[in-house]
Amino acid sequence: MSSPDWSAPETAVFDRISDALDAGDDAVLATVVDVEGSAYRRPGAKMLLDAAGGGAGSITAGCIEDEVRALAADVIDDGAPRVETWDLTGDDDVWGLGVGCNGVITVLLEPLDDSFRPVVAARGAGDPIGVATVVGGDAAPVGARGYFRPGDGFDRGDLPEGAAAELTDALRSLVADGGSETVAVETADGAADVFCDAVRPPPELVVFGSGNDVAPVVELAVLADFRVTVASFRGGDADADRFPGAADVVSVSPRDVADRFDWDDRSYVVVMSHNFVDDRLALDALLDTPAPYVGLMGPEARFDEMREAFDEEGRELTAADRDRIYTPIGLNLGGDTPYQIAHSIVAELLAVANDRTPGHLSQRDGPIHGRDDGE
Repeated sequence: MSSPDWSAPETAVFDRISDALDAGDDAVLATVVDVEGSAYRRPGAKMLLDAAGGGAGSITAGCIEDEVRALAADVIDDGAPRVETWDLTGDDDVWGLGVGCNGVITVLLEPLDDSFRPVVAARGAGDPIGVATVVGGDAAPVGARGYFRPGDGFDRGDLPEGAAAELTDALRSLVADGGSETVAVETADGAADVFCDAVRPPPELVVFGSGNDVAPVVELAVLADFRVTVASFRGGDADADRFPGAADVVSVSPRDVADRFDWDDRSYVVVMSHNFVDDRLALDALLDTPAPYVGLMGPEARFDEMREAFDEEGRELTAADRDRIYTPIGLNLGGDTPYQIAHSIVAELLAVANDRTPGHLSQRDGPIHGRDDGE
């Protein structure tokens, strides 16, 4: 592996994990399994570390990474997983560095081995999976693991007998909604604390258009961990070299967009071809999909004209249709350069995908990240 890539999107981290498994590299997977108070990342955040000091991903903003890296070397040498906790809530500097995050962070460090292959395979195939890993107790060793796949049920793996009955409902809920939590279970072999982690594929974003302003949106969306497809309405413009971060670049007719892709409630759309007829035809077709976000480039007057055209054709936009059409697209960030516009679009995408109402965090009551109580 190459030098550390702290800011790698989760997809890139999983790609590196897959590469390390295939190469048989000595590596450690560090996963946040519990947070009390404030922290940069939440449970489920992952960081890959190799024997040479390289890796990918982050579990804090740098508060404990050096310590984690040193411990990873021990884990590689010992070949045994371990759980470590850092209390960063004190007023004193942490290790004299002044990097306290005002939270207590617990991390599982485990040698990367084939028990993680099913997780990588599921995510790569676009399938959600629930991962149950022992992080404490006396019923099974730390690192013992099982899996929950929607539709296939629970694969106990090397978890203690009886664990599945207590973990299945929690994993089913987590996989459906996203998130991670530690569950205490009682088995015939004793008690176990099991970290239940929902690993889901990245949300899909389809960008319709091929103009120069598409590339910044693709670049930023990929960095924000969307899986991006660029769809051009002109075959000659469907050039993958123009959009190197995109997972796919295709040519499609505006009338056929609903049938061309596999749409679900984690599919997001940006329509920015700048061709009124193409955009209207595409919008009409996209409203027959379950995509929760259809962003349409252009001023409000352009959309009003589009609605008039729909009315003339007898196509009525329902309230539900209107609720998922975002036009003018993006958040009001005030910029007008290509990247500033792209930032506003991707920021709005993230807000919708994460079920958030955009606003200043300084004006928010309560925690930034969701809690188990639904905050």
